[in-house]
Amino acid sequence: MTETTWFVLAIVIYMFAMLGIGYWSYQRTDKYDDYVLADRSLNPFVAALSAGASDMSGWLLMGLPGALFVSGLSELWIAIGLLIGSYASWTLVAPRLRSYSEVANNSITLPSFFENRLRDRSRVLRIVSATIIIVFFTFYVSSGMVSGGRYFEATFGGDYLTGMVIIAAVTVGYTFIGGFLAVSMTDVVQGLIMFTALIIVPAMALIAIDDPWDIFTWATHHDYGPYTGGTGNPDFFNLIGGASFAAIIGNLAWGLGYFGQPHIVVRYMALRTPEEAKSSRRIGIAWMTLCIVGAVSAAVVGTVFFSQNPDISVTDQVNFETIFLDMGRILFHPLIAGLVLTAVLAAIMSTMSSQLLVVSSSLIEDLYRIFAKKQPSERLLINLSRTAVVGVSLFAALWAINPSDSILGLVGFAWAGFGSAFGPLMLYALYWPRLNTPGALAGMITGAVVSFTWGMSPLSDHLYELIPGFILSATAIWLVSLATAPPEQKVREEFEAATASLGTKA
Repeated sequence: MTETTWFVLAIVIYMFAMLGIGYWSYQRTDKYDDYVLADRSLNPFVAALSAGASDMSGWLLMGLPGALFVSGLSELWIAIGLLIGSYASWTLVAPRLRSYSEVANNSITLPSFFENRLRDRSRVLRIVSATIIIVFFTFYVSSGMVSGGRYFEATFGGDYLTGMVIIAAVTVGYTFIGGFLAVSMTDVVQGLIMFTALIIVPAMALIAIDDPWDIFTWATHHDYGPYTGGTGNPDFFNLIGGASFAAIIGNLAWGLGYFGQPHIVVRYMALRTPEEAKSSRRIGIAWMTLCIVGAVSAAVVGTVFFSQNPDISVTDQVNFETIFLDMGRILFHPLIAGLVLTAVLAAIMSTMSSQLLVVSSSLIEDLYRIFAKKQPSERLLINLSRTAVVGVSLFAALWAINPSDSILGLVGFAWAGFGSAFGPLMLYALYWPRLNTPGALAGMITGAVVSFTWGMSPLSDHLYELIPGFILSATAIWLVSLATAPPEQKVREEFEAATASLGTKA
């Protein structure tokens, strides 16, 4: 059989496995709450790997190795910031949100939690937050589809659009039929695949090069990839070389985004108990650390691997975001390579499915239900959510047909939008009893608008939009809340009830 045939066989096996999990989940999804939040039944291992896999996306295996390959370890500040941010989020947000979301009228989405937390009868808070989710997730889902198209190009030498459509169709398929349980269980499988591939591929590439010690000097003294001037990249191993102070701070600031990512924090809400957040944190941070080490290793080893083999080259000669894919394809037997390459597919699909489900939940739970003239049935709500999954995917596909930015650029824009709009509000909602609806609304809108306009302007070339968005959002919440009437007594009592049982564990 040809190499392509082996690849196709491996991918087909993987695709059918994902659809099988989707069908298994479908048989266990009877209620609307099951479809949206798996009835709060995730154990620590599933919650941790589901959060990690839905978080990392194609960025981990394509965007990060490509950025490191081009710019050197100065790009590592993003990974450092993410590790710190993930740990802080599991510690500060996960246990309190799990407790509070159930106390606050059993909230099953982020917009419904904000509304119920503050008893906002105007519904404005819920509508605005749902709108922000829909807008920014369009960019996020599009980044996954771009990853899928580029994956297809690098793996099969095929057409970008064809690959995008195939990968999107399967992802939509298992999300459509199985809902949150299917997304979470496929995330676990996908997270394990990603972890295994990120360890194996750079290790095998290291064995394949002439002298393994070359990885510590090659990039700084020899041409590789985008460097053709005869001197390589002298600052490759310099964490602060070639990067301005603003760039380093901007990359570290990625960690702030964790507090407000709807597709991640919803995993906290789905835990069985608040106390299990600690176990999930240990599992999730260990998985994330080893995966990042693998991604960094792929970039470092890749500088030597491709340079010492002039008969091979990186498929993506612009952003070099296919180095991991290309190494896996070259190093292994086609069937094994195909299974290894499913790691990228797993990363892409796990994030897309989580995002599609969050958007559909916002459309139906947070917009349709508040405008519906009569209470819809459980079956109707599930079917409408499934329809929303398809509709959102089609809209995102239109944006991804002609990508105008790198994967990292698309992810960074959406990450900043959510981090700015929801991050400060989440922390205030969980830790400050004086928070009121006007303050929450002011902060959310300020964060979204500042992040969006800053990110669309030349200012984003100098400072990551998450920083001004987060700071101004937090400031707006504080000032407006203090300048307006305090929340009603029932809101304060509910705050105390939600946090009292957690004590120091929160």
